[in-house]
Amino acid sequence: MALLVVMSALLLGGAVALAARAAMFGRIRATTRLEALAPYGFGVDDSAERDGQERRVEGVARRVGDLTAERLSAVEDDDLRRELMAAGMYRTSPRTLLGYRVLAALAVPILLLWLAEGRIPPALAVLVAGGALLGGWMLPLTVVRRRARRRLRQVDREVPEFIDLLVVTVETGHGLAAAIRVAGDRIRGPLGDEVRLTVQEQAMGLSAHEALSNMIARSDTPALRSFVRSVIQGESLGVSIGDILRAVADDMRKRRRQRAEEQAQKAPIKMLFPLAFCIFPSMFIVLLGPSVFDLIDTLGRLN
Repeated sequence: MALLVVMSALLLGGAVALAARAAMFGRIRATTRLEALAPYGFGVDDSAERDGQERRVEGVARRVGDLTAERLSAVEDDDLRRELMAAGMYRTSPRTLLGYRVLAALAVPILLLWLAEGRIPPALAVLVAGGALLGGWMLPLTVVRRRARRRLRQVDREVPEFIDLLVVTVETGHGLAAAIRVAGDRIRGPLGDEVRLTVQEQAMGLSAHEALSNMIARSDTPALRSFVRSVIQGESLGVSIGDILRAVADDMRKRRRQRAEEQAQKAPIKMLFPLAFCIFPSMFIVLLGPSVFDLIDTLGRLN
């Protein structure tokens, strides 16, 4: 009897396990495929799986963007894609950004009119709604452009360290492609993401020159452009890659020093406004205030 109960429990547990695996089979197979694609740069994103609400909003924005793009012939996907790549938003399509712009253009005026609650005249409400509609239309693109400018400045600031690392790696006997791969494993931040994406493009069959040219197309900064053009031109002329990198590293140090001197020369001009409108008035109040009150008191007594 006891043996029959144990066998029944084992069979019941096995049936439950098989049923659970059958229910999860599709998700397990998808996860296995994503893990197999991970070496090519397409890994499993757990945060994206957790944030289902954000994905639904993105889906709505993408559908709205598709409908808007079908009716607006002036929309240029290439320009929007360039803005998104510069901002590092590779998973956001131009149509999705267009959908966000349309949704913001509708949501901002409605929100402002709802907050006003009829406290403003109708004519002013129309002007406010028009301005809010224009502001909402430009808001997502402005956010993307500000993020792109901040990211490109950070990339441009990190290029000298990247080149110094390449110089050290090449001098140890590595080639250019291997040096870029080693540097991609060491560097973090936006430049590290770009370098690792360049390494993945090389692994997919692109040459080093094509991968570097694509990196410029994604993050077009003066320092990165100078580095890539120097490397491509030097290798086409048969110059040693070590000599090229050392020359580019020296040029980057000079540019960094010149940029620091330029910022130092701009400091007095930037300090003029707070000095004239914030610091000097406060100093005058503290220093001359008691004298002015004494003068007013003295003149009052004389009268």
